[in-house]
Amino acid sequence: MTRPRLRDLGINIGRFPIGQHNAITDVPDVWVGHKTLVYDAPRVARTGVTVILPRKGEIWSDNAYAAYHSLNGCGEMTGVHWITESGMLSTPIALTNTGQVGTVHEALCAYAQEFGHTDRFSLPVVAETYDGWLNDMEAFHVSRTDVYEAIAQAATGPVAEGSVGGGAGMICYEFKGGIGTASRVVELPTGEYAVGALVQANHGDRIDLRIDGRAMGELLGPEVTPTPWGVRQRVPVSSIIVILATNAPLLPFQCRRLAQRATIGFARTGGMGHNGSGDIFLAFATGNHLPHKNEAAHTVQTLPNHHLNDLFVATTEAVEEAILNVLCAADTMVGFKDRTAYGLPVDRLRELMAT
Repeated sequence: MTRPRLRDLGINIGRFPIGQHNAITDVPDVWVGHKTLVYDAPRVARTGVTVILPRKGEIWSDNAYAAYHSLNGCGEMTGVHWITESGMLSTPIALTNTGQVGTVHEALCAYAQEFGHTDRFSLPVVAETYDGWLNDMEAFHVSRTDVYEAIAQAATGPVAEGSVGGGAGMICYEFKGGIGTASRVVELPTGEYAVGALVQANHGDRIDLRIDGRAMGELLGPEVTPTPWGVRQRVPVSSIIVILATNAPLLPFQCRRLAQRATIGFARTGGMGHNGSGDIFLAFATGNHLPHKNEAAHTVQTLPNHHLNDLFVATTEAVEEAILNVLCAADTMVGFKDRTAYGLPVDRLRELMAT
C-alpha cells in the first residue's frame, strides 16, 4: 500500500505554491532515477543508489553554475573542490551509502567514458549517508550495473520517495528515513522560476522533531512508536544530503547562498547538525547554459541580489517539506540483524495535527 505524502494528510506548510509534482523534477529537464537493493541472501541488503541528472543527462556537455555548503562535515560529497574552484557542475549527482562512494564514483566515470560524455576524465559528485544499522554495509552490494540502471531509469515527473535508492536503509528522527522531495514556484519581476529539493535524510533525534512548527517528537515518543535502537540510547551517526535545483539564472555565489538556506529548512524540522553528522547541501542553477567545449566568450544572466529573497524562502520551504515527505513515505523496515526501523504513524500524526 502506498503511504501518503505530507499534503495527503492535510498538512500544507509554507506560503509559496508547489510545482506540478511537488518534486525536484518540477525544475525543467531535471531527471531522477533510483536503483533499490532489498534482499536477505546471501547477505542482508537495504541500500541502493539515487541519481539526479540535470539537463536530461546532458550536464556533461552543458554545465550549470553550482555551489555547496557544509553545515557539519562528518560526511562525504566528492567533486566539491572543483565546483568551488570553477563554479560549475559538470556531471550527474549520485547518492548512496557511506561505504560505496568509491564504487559509484568509478561507475559514473566509466559511464562518461563509455557513452562519450568525456574525452579525458570526470570529477563526479557522489554523496553519502550511513545505512549500516539496517544494511550489511560491509557486503558492498551496490555495483556499477546498479548505477547504470539508476541512470537508465531516470525521468521527469513524480519521484519515488521513502525507502528507495540511496535512501533504502536510512533512519530519520528515529523513524524510517530515506529519500524525499518537494518544490516551490516563485514569481519574480524577471519571470517564474521553480526551486526543487531532494534529500537523503538519515538524521535527527526523535525528541527534536518539528512538523509545521509543532513539537511532534514529544508526542510521538518511544511509547507510541519504538525507537530503532532498542535498549541503546541512540546510534551516534546521522547525516542529511540536500540537493537543490532551480531554473533561475543564478551565478555560483548566488547558488551558494541558496545552499546555505537549506540549513534553515533542515532546522525547521529539528535538525541540529550534530558532531557526527554529515549535513552537506549542494545547489545548481540551470538558467544559464555553459557549453563544456565553448571556445568563445559568451553572455550569462543573473538575478539582482535583492530579488533572491523569495528564492531563499522557497528553498527553505522545499527542504522542510522534502524531509517531512521522507517520514510520511517511508514504511517500517526490518533489516540487518533483525533490527527494525518503524515508519512514522501517519494516522496518529494526522490526528495530532488536526488538534
